[in-house]
Amino acid sequence: MAPLAAGIRLKYSTSTHPKGVTMTANSITSQDLSLAQIFLSFYRVPDYQREYVWGERDAKGERGEEVEQFLKDIHSEFEEATKDDAPEYFIGTIVVCPGKDGVFDLIDGQQRSTTSFLTLCALRDMISELDGQVPPTLKAQIAAADMNWQGETVERMRLDLQYEDASGVLVDYGTGKGLKARREGTRSIRNLAGAYDTIREFLTVQFPDDPNGLRRFLGYFTNKVKLIRIETPNISRALKIFETINDRGVGLDAMDLLKNLLFMNAKESDFAKLKDIWRSLTQAIYEAREKPLRFLRYYLMATYDVEGQLREEDIYEWLTKNEKQTKHGDDPIGFAQRLRDGAVAYLNFTTGKTVGGHLDNGIMNTQALGGTAVKQHLVLLLAGRHLPPALFSRLTRQVEELMFVWLIAGIPTKDYERSITQAARKLRHVEGEPAFTTFVEEFFVRQKNEHRQAFKTKLMSLRAWDMRKFRLRYLMAKLTRHFDVLAYGEAGRESLTHYLETKNDIEHILAQGADDEAKAEFGEGAADVELINRLGNLMLVEAAVNRVIKNVAYSKKALAYPKSQFLLARCQASAMAVGVGDKITQAAQRLNPAPVWNKAAIEARQQWIAEAATEVWDLGPVPVAAAAS
Repeated sequence: MAPLAAGIRLKYSTSTHPKGVTMTANSITSQDLSLAQIFLSFYRVPDYQREYVWGERDAKGERGEEVEQFLKDIHSEFEEATKDDAPEYFIGTIVVCPGKDGVFDLIDGQQRSTTSFLTLCALRDMISELDGQVPPTLKAQIAAADMNWQGETVERMRLDLQYEDASGVLVDYGTGKGLKARREGTRSIRNLAGAYDTIREFLTVQFPDDPNGLRRFLGYFTNKVKLIRIETPNISRALKIFETINDRGVGLDAMDLLKNLLFMNAKESDFAKLKDIWRSLTQAIYEAREKPLRFLRYYLMATYDVEGQLREEDIYEWLTKNEKQTKHGDDPIGFAQRLRDGAVAYLNFTTGKTVGGHLDNGIMNTQALGGTAVKQHLVLLLAGRHLPPALFSRLTRQVEELMFVWLIAGIPTKDYERSITQAARKLRHVEGEPAFTTFVEEFFVRQKNEHRQAFKTKLMSLRAWDMRKFRLRYLMAKLTRHFDVLAYGEAGRESLTHYLETKNDIEHILAQGADDEAKAEFGEGAADVELINRLGNLMLVEAAVNRVIKNVAYSKKALAYPKSQFLLARCQASAMAVGVGDKITQAAQRLNPAPVWNKAAIEARQQWIAEAATEVWDLGPVPVAAAAS
């Protein structure tokens, strides 16, 4: 059996119900109990506790494995049982304190306790469905009558989830309505339904149409699965025990420990307010489809002086050592409000919006180039969330450009994350346009200059398969838009969305399935797959245009390219002139038209793209290129 956390002084008791316990103001009792003994008492999860999260689906829609693993571990021990004996299985501790009406307030252990309760409900339901012979003891472990101090008999569940997210749905499972219980609504309702379904699926696989097997497993589950129940005289002591246990590595992560820390420092009269703030905080993180610890790590890096790389496993220790910075001890409500506001801003950023909820092209473009895996830039956005809208918009454009330079130049994640952390410490103190301009010069411009050559060198050798498809599409869209804006202005082209649409294709000028005429016209290298996938052979063009010219010779494609709306495609084979000195003509003169298409033309165009990219991503001006021959 796992040892109790160090630092907890325990007085052992044999009582199994809060009514029978005589406790002094400082006494703590601990009991080693089976689940059968645990569920002889009544429990409520207070309304300030976090919601039920075991088995929650991730961003890909895949359900978490906590419930199934919980059952697998128990079933594995169950299979070791003999006719005469069975091994015990320890599933952890719960921390409780006596509440009103003889009910324990469950301060720690909600996830395993709720899952155990749902398992009892599922066993009862499945046994009833198979042969109707449900053990009376099982019924009493799920719900029972209890008499209050006024002599009134009250029928209630052994476990009651009082937080609003549960909305009383646990009663549906307790009263045998599991398959018809509410399944949509709040986060906990969905997770409880998922957990109940997982339990039934597991039991169905292990005991198909076998009520006796289910009863044997029930006997093991209730008699041999053990918990240590730690009882304290009041909530404050229970919260301290919670922190001590989990700080020794027996349970929750830094986000849960932080919540507990705030409740420890808050007045009990402020619990309801703190509960509401925390609920809106976690809801924002949930809607952002983010891991709570990643958000918390980024928030701390963006908001406080964090030395070095703050690892997730070090977050709680950092919080306990930096209370002077965070003020979470003196002002837990204020800290929670600031954290909640950061989470709401973070949610906006993950949906392409500013702090105020307005769509922002820089943020959306960074999402397009980074995909779901690149999120470190959000530290900078959090650090700059205090900036006025105009400066924040400049910040997001700078972030987009630098992130792309880092990714193309091949800068390791740990290196640019370190740079981001250092910059965030300065950015959060920036006030006003002059200071912001200085910050841009000292950080963004300096970083881009440092990696300018690596950026160009990579682009000069880049092939389609060297980067993820979404990032390649971003590159081509950004390049194409840049010259359209030079020619036609930014009106209607503020966003990159039009260029990223699926109705646009990345065209291989020398097609991968080029016909014989196209190969003959191209000459040497027409079948070279690497050459075909060089960046210089790629161009963004509307799908309608691409369908017409897909595999034909370049001389025929040259006749169709002017039908494109994109200046870069229209001028691929020959320069376009509208007037003398007009913007369209000036922009067209910056391009690199190729009257013929061969290996030399691909190499020349790739060289030109690498040069042009330094202007597009603001690393320096692009020279006027001579036409390839």
